[in-house]
Amino acid sequence: MHIEFLVEEPSAEAALRNLVPRIVPGVDVQFRVFQGKQDLLSKLPGLLKGYRRWIPADWRIVVLVDEDRQDCTKLKAEMERAAEDAGLITRKIAGGGSSFQVLNRISIEELEAWFFGDLQALHLAYSSRHFALTV
Repeated sequence: MHIEFLVEEPSAEAALRNLVPRIVPGVDVQFRVFQGKQDLLSKLPGLLKGYRRWIPADWRIVVLVDEDRQDCTKLKAEMERAAEDAGLITRKIAGGGSSFQVLNRISIEELEAWFFGDLQALHLAYSSRHFALTV
């Protein structure tokens, strides 16, 4: 299996280079880093159409962008629409089945707190959402 990550900045690539081998060992990965979220989103429809022409069956494309205080529902719909218009199957469309080709994900600023293990920041971020945190 091969996973192609489309990320908006070098820091996302650096984090994923450390995390992915621990989560899915032995999987071949490649990163395409863009000059910010708008750069990635503006190029996404064309990129996905290009992938559609030759993507092997065992490849997955993961698109990762930051929330940046944007409406997550609208942002996710834009990402899903780009894949659908390109003729690719997203995980949402596949219903979580293994037949998907594109996985669209939005990270929120608290991702950094999870990555660095800042338990106080996690508690502050999620305590209003009834998130139980045990130190």
